[in-house]
Amino acid sequence: MNPLSVQQRASRIRLVLLDVDGVLTDGTVVMHGDGTESKAFHIRDGAAIVWAMQAGVEVGLLSARASAATTQRAAQLGMRIVAQGVPSKPLEFDRILAEHRVAEENVAYMGDDLLDLPVLARAGLAGAPADAAEEVRAASHWVSALGGGRGAVREFIELVLRAQERWDGIVRDVSV
Repeated sequence: MNPLSVQQRASRIRLVLLDVDGVLTDGTVVMHGDGTESKAFHIRDGAAIVWAMQAGVEVGLLSARASAATTQRAAQLGMRIVAQGVPSKPLEFDRILAEHRVAEENVAYMGDDLLDLPVLARAGLAGAPADAAEEVRAASHWVSALGGGRGAVREFIELVLRAQERWDGIVRDVSV
């Protein structure tokens, strides 16, 4: 049996799940004296998330760490799946798939560190930013040219939408 190509895997995706710190951000968390924190999110990643959802591909977050900044960014983008502060990413992955009636082969997941390995092993399309841990890059079907928080998510979503022949329509729609 021949393994599926990255394009074949991407063509089947209905749900893109993303880790946050190190994927949507560069992994830096700025802690303020009052206990609040700041994170920087790349605007192109956000645009791609919105376009994917408009094209019918759901996008959600799966993070072991809870953050008010992440909650706010997800709300700005209109994301409905926001799982934060989860003690077990694999168990939460199971819950999300059951709730949204999506099979593993129809899920893309992008992670950057060792906690992501169990989910990457199960996702139909496993992706990693260029600066992910070596073990994560090795376990992924696809690795971006860009780092986390630097447009890696945009690349990952564009890969999926191109494989589904939806990208050109998005470009055409935003060019009008």
